[in-house]
Amino acid sequence: MSSVRGFLWLVGFLLLGEALVWLLPLPVSPGVVGMLTMTLWLMLRGRVGEDIQAASQPLIAVLAMLIMPGVVGVFFVTDEFAGQWLIIGVALVLGTLLSVATTLWLMQRFMPKADPGE
Repeated sequence: MSSVRGFLWLVGFLLLGEALVWLLPLPVSPGVVGMLTMTLWLMLRGRVGEDIQAASQPLIAVLAMLIMPGVVGVFFVTDEFAGQWLIIGVALVLGTLLSVATTLWLMQRFMPKADPGE
């Protein structure tokens, strides 16, 4: 039952993202807006509830499959990117470097320090 409540929370934030994109014509995906609002809500709360944890843990295991439709969809709009491959490549490289640097910084900041004797 806990995971069902967690999925309802996730779907609720997705619908909130849909509503915000519809009401305020934002040039961002409703899913991204929903994730950002959920992140802000969780930050204000200071913790992730057991319901959301129970629903999100199985999704992490299949994350690659959840991302795949969006990645495959890019191949159907290649004509729109025809003259912009350089900027797309630069954005991909910079985005990758920034995400790796952010991950390293977060790991150094939040992971417990290992004892030198171990």
